[in-house]
Amino acid sequence: MSVFSKIISVIIAVIIGCGGVLGVFYAMNYLANTLPHKWRSRILPWIYLAPALLVLTAYLILPTLNTIYISFLDRRSQNFVGLENYQFAFTSEAMLVAFRNNLLWLVLVTGFSVGFGLILAVLMDKVRYEPLAKSLIFLPMAISFVGASVIWRFVYAFRPAGSEQIGLLNGIITSLGFEPVGWLVERSINNFALIAIMIWLQTGFCLVLLSAAVKGIPKDIIEAARMDGASEVKIFWRITIPMIRSTLAVVTTTVVIMVLKVFDIVFVMTAGNQGTEVIASRMIKEMFNYRDYGRGSAIAVILLLAIVPIMVVNIRRFRQQEASR
Repeated sequence: MSVFSKIISVIIAVIIGCGGVLGVFYAMNYLANTLPHKWRSRILPWIYLAPALLVLTAYLILPTLNTIYISFLDRRSQNFVGLENYQFAFTSEAMLVAFRNNLLWLVLVTGFSVGFGLILAVLMDKVRYEPLAKSLIFLPMAISFVGASVIWRFVYAFRPAGSEQIGLLNGIITSLGFEPVGWLVERSINNFALIAIMIWLQTGFCLVLLSAAVKGIPKDIIEAARMDGASEVKIFWRITIPMIRSTLAVVTTTVVIMVLKVFDIVFVMTAGNQGTEVIASRMIKEMFNYRDYGRGSAIAVILLLAIVPIMVVNIRRFRQQEASR
């Protein structure tokens, strides 16, 4: 098939697809309008929600239920084994290392990303070059996790002592007369090296959201505090943080969810070796490397159960904010 034929096929598919969707909505809307008014107002919203609900059911809800079911089966999904896969998840040495590492990621990435974002948001609110500084710090968010990992592989690149170093950090270290460091193979520092990448990526996200919240604080409150003799530190702790508490909570929980799901950075940088395993990378190994679908599904369910409560808290917070307006 020629390139021209492929282009024509794509155009026809888009026209038929979009036209078909519009036709379905128009036909269902027409049918709804033929109903009595008291039924029309109840059914019409569901007509527009139905396609989205069908897609969510097909690609999210049903696969989730199927994963939960498989988690109670053996490695070939043939025999029922009860809670055996969950017992493995909470007792095996590899999974305990993954849990430990994920806890380390949660504490450090969340703490430093939100902390740096908040401090930078407050400081940049006082400078004239704020847009440029924000753009530079937010720039890593435009890079995928895989792309960022490839970049940082060159930063952390290691060659034996005496060889020419191509990694930025080891180039700097050796130029100062020190021995090169295996950032990704030294178990005492490799997890921290990976965590630094996530902090680099998430700080810009935290900065942008928290900066918007800081700008929403009424200026007259800040000025009144300064006239009363409050220092900038007291204003930060007594006014800024309490008044942006809701945004701070949303940003923090969002970063927590991102950290719980982290996989790309670990997979690209170390493949989970040298003691850098996390829950998501272990799930992938069990399911696709070892072909143990029961254990992989059980780990996926555990990860889901860890994320769902945080999402529920966020949804409730959004509802409370809407109700208070």
